[in-house]
Amino acid sequence: MTSRKGSPSLGDHAPRIIAVDTYDIRFPTSREMDGSDAMNPDPDYSAAYLVLRTDAGDGLEGHGFTFTIGRGNEVQVAAIEALRPHLLGRPVAELCADPGSVSRVLIGDSQLRWLGPEKGVMHMAIGAAVNAVWDLAAKRAGKPLWQLLADADPAWLVSQVDFRYLSDALTREDALELLRAGRHGAEERRAELLRRGYPAYTTSPGWLGYDDEKLFRLAEQAVADGFTQIKLKVGADLHDDVRRMRTARAAVGPDIRVAIDANQRWGVGESVEWVTALAEFDPYWIEEPTSPDDILGHAAVRRAVAPVRVATGEHVQNRIVFKQLLQAGAIDVLQMDAARVGGVNENLAILLLAAKFGVPVCPHAGGVGLCELVQHLSMFDYVALSGTVEDRVIEYVDHLHEHFTDPVVIESGHYAAPTSPGFSAQMLPESIAEFTFPGGAFWAADLASSRAEVPA
Repeated sequence: MTSRKGSPSLGDHAPRIIAVDTYDIRFPTSREMDGSDAMNPDPDYSAAYLVLRTDAGDGLEGHGFTFTIGRGNEVQVAAIEALRPHLLGRPVAELCADPGSVSRVLIGDSQLRWLGPEKGVMHMAIGAAVNAVWDLAAKRAGKPLWQLLADADPAWLVSQVDFRYLSDALTREDALELLRAGRHGAEERRAELLRRGYPAYTTSPGWLGYDDEKLFRLAEQAVADGFTQIKLKVGADLHDDVRRMRTARAAVGPDIRVAIDANQRWGVGESVEWVTALAEFDPYWIEEPTSPDDILGHAAVRRAVAPVRVATGEHVQNRIVFKQLLQAGAIDVLQMDAARVGGVNENLAILLLAAKFGVPVCPHAGGVGLCELVQHLSMFDYVALSGTVEDRVIEYVDHLHEHFTDPVVIESGHYAAPTSPGFSAQMLPESIAEFTFPGGAFWAADLASSRAEVPA
């Protein structure tokens, strides 16, 4: 953990950010093959985590993080630490009244911007910091983030969006019109959300490292638990994927949607060949069939494999690439990620783009805390923007939720709407202490055990 105190005492000044604490948190998920796919066979789910501490005296903190899969998480932590000078000393009330101000400052730093711009490790670090500000703002407002956004004045929400590079597809006027229209019927949808929750699908049965018996058992259990869609990882071996899809269909029957996810494994031609070979099992969508940067490639795959849908987004680096995917007609399903782009502000832009183009949003989740975060964005979208859950589901993976103070709750295949104030981003202190790398209790014991096993 790294902590830096900031701004000298100014007497009776307004409350400010006085410390930015960072943590390199890693979980040993690779040991059970949890999270395994064709491109990432041995992930250790990790979080580059930060806490914004204030001198407000109310005990409220802003928590944020971005997700990695192990090695290199220390690089992501270092990128967050590079933002510290822009955060320390900032007045809490001003920051929470306009989270977009910190987004603009961080993205606009001319020297940090050179490391992107608006992509990669530095942009993800900015997203973690921006999300921490929104977490603090929602806590101070006494509302879960989805409700804070749904209750906000449309003009204020528009002020939080950076329209640079978007105006050929989405203008401020477009956004304001969409948000004003989204207010109609919002109270009824809020009540329905609180009553029933938001539809989910599960990836838990489909990790590539699981054997067929485990796949069948978990797929069958998913249906019993109320899920109407599951997802399988594919792309390592076509013969294996045919067998695994047959196993999944036998477990869930013909009426449950089975999506497939190649995690960028293929080129365009291979994508078409592979999906065509699996078409007999009626895959609902093919996710990340090729590089997330290949807009025209996605469009070509989409034309060739229809009616199988094309879904992409978890590795799309910014709102501009999403804009082009939509303009090019390259995707049927937009998969936003709460921690890949520049935080809530940029995800507002992405939700608005999706609404403008009429493309359903089915967020990427799983990982460490991604389910906890992205549920808020989808719930806001339902209540106060798109106004629908038709063909919309949030990914759910049953991993690591127990480490959060406000973990997701799944009931009958739906995300229950969070009611606690904040962005659901806060981890338990004991989990941070145990899994901070390399000195936390788990990793220190693991290292000591490894050393003991080495022959003298």
